[in-house]
Amino acid sequence: MSAITNISTYRFAELSGLKELRESLIANCKAWGLKGTILLSTEGINLFVAGSPDSIEALLAKLRAVPGLESLMPKVSISEKQPFNRMLVRLKKEIISFGMESIRPANYTSPKISAGELKQWLDEGRPVTLLDTRNDYEVKLGTFKGAIVPNINTFREFPEAVRKLPDTLKYQPVVMFCTGGIRCEKAGPFMENEGFTNIYQLDGGILKYFEECGGEHYEGECFVFDQRVGVDPALRESDYAVCFACQAPLDSADQEDPRHVVGASCPRCFVSAPEKMLEKISQRHEAIKFQTSPLPGSIAAENRRPLNIPAAHDGKTLLETLASLFPQISEIEWQERCNDGRFQNYGGVVRGRDHVVRGGERVIQIFPSNIEPSVSADIRILHEDEAIVVIQKPAPLPMHACGRFHRNTLQHILNLVYAPKYPRPVHRLDANTTGLVVFARTRHFCRLLQKQFVDGTVEKKYIVRIMGHPPDDIFFSDAPISLEPDLLGSRYVDELDGLPSRTDFQVIKRCTDNTTLLEAKLGTGRTNQIRVHLWQLGYPVVGDATYLSNHQIGDTQTLSLGDPPLQLHAWKLSLRNPLSGEIMNLEASRPVWSF
Repeated sequence: MSAITNISTYRFAELSGLKELRESLIANCKAWGLKGTILLSTEGINLFVAGSPDSIEALLAKLRAVPGLESLMPKVSISEKQPFNRMLVRLKKEIISFGMESIRPANYTSPKISAGELKQWLDEGRPVTLLDTRNDYEVKLGTFKGAIVPNINTFREFPEAVRKLPDTLKYQPVVMFCTGGIRCEKAGPFMENEGFTNIYQLDGGILKYFEECGGEHYEGECFVFDQRVGVDPALRESDYAVCFACQAPLDSADQEDPRHVVGASCPRCFVSAPEKMLEKISQRHEAIKFQTSPLPGSIAAENRRPLNIPAAHDGKTLLETLASLFPQISEIEWQERCNDGRFQNYGGVVRGRDHVVRGGERVIQIFPSNIEPSVSADIRILHEDEAIVVIQKPAPLPMHACGRFHRNTLQHILNLVYAPKYPRPVHRLDANTTGLVVFARTRHFCRLLQKQFVDGTVEKKYIVRIMGHPPDDIFFSDAPISLEPDLLGSRYVDELDGLPSRTDFQVIKRCTDNTTLLEAKLGTGRTNQIRVHLWQLGYPVVGDATYLSNHQIGDTQTLSLGDPPLQLHAWKLSLRNPLSGEIMNLEASRPVWSF
């Protein structure tokens, strides 16, 4: 295979007719078999192109016929392989991004110093400051000995770096340099505007210096913007690779580093899984703040809530079904809702009180437009990956739509944050309970996680403050808990038909105010289990507005924002991550009342 000729060049000139020039260049370069990049702007041209010698000459002849580009002279090097994958001709606002329209190299540039003259200055030891205007990843391959390196990620950061240079440099000879000279065309006039009085730019940049002077006074290689990555002072291709993600040059050690993933990352830009998760969580928190300012339910709106008819109610009337499923709401209230036409099917057909339901049927209950009670939106995400989201839930905040709450719920807020995909709750916490709650990212992972809860392989520990001092430091309750709800949706101990339940308690601290701080470990996961068991034992939870002392039921289900908190907190959780298979030991921060 014949050797490939590589050229790079630029010219600042006032150009016009760019769209037509772009179209003809694309057609010609394709016909000539050239590959690379040509940038066109009203301020000039910048190009890196490779191909056969004859095709390169044809391209240069075409460009030199453009007014303003007559004296276009490229830097030439040879490679064994084509260093570019395709041919691009792009229209840009600037051929080298700097962000300062007042700097116009077509009208003025700083004085230039030739490669030979700079070498002579350095050979003679003349007092001169060398300033590298390139990005830090380019400097990594090499630079002139003793040069000032501004440590910038992009050329747009150069002005700020210049402003940090010592004032003494403003009166000393400063020679700027870059790969081919284009950046210095803008850097020089800017530095002069900043008060530097003795500025020179290396004509042709490092590549011209290599071509004329070799590698004296230079250490390393020069980064080039093609697949060769770097060239040595003899302009021979180096062994460096380049990172697909951040374009950083990679030496042999970098390429062998486990953080180098071809097409993805390198040691310079690699972000570990925990760092990625923290970044993603930070973005989620910003989204939560946005979606809850104001709270979704603070704006009056009609709400629709689906109801799935259980198979056991097949053949009953709608009114009978509603009264049976939701005994906490009076039959009179259900009758009024039916009479008001608040139940429909998905086709919009009204279902009255005497409508005979079928198992599996779905009806929609319509709630008139209203403003919902305020809730706490201090939702904190503790862990997120492709399978699972772990939330530290605040209170008061219902998990899902219920009672007066439709959109001021954890599920609705998360739906807004994660749309168009909705996280699925694996288990639930009461509206007034704070702490850990787990969501799955997909239905598949939800099934796998819920199976762990059903199988009893999930370890759940709560911290709770109770009224009174139990006689023993370690005790338990295995009282069966009712399946059906009672007043306000509460549960009760049902020795005949209740579900088997067990909670183990251990005293953490006995307090002087006749309260006790406990750790509660769930052996089962019944609704209100901890609260019901403690209530039955005669030690109601501090702040509980439903399960009161003397075995009384209160008149409040969900606390109002600002009420004294229910002192029950889902503290620790241990389960197996269905994605990685690893055991996750999760812990929520303890609330103020628990200390």
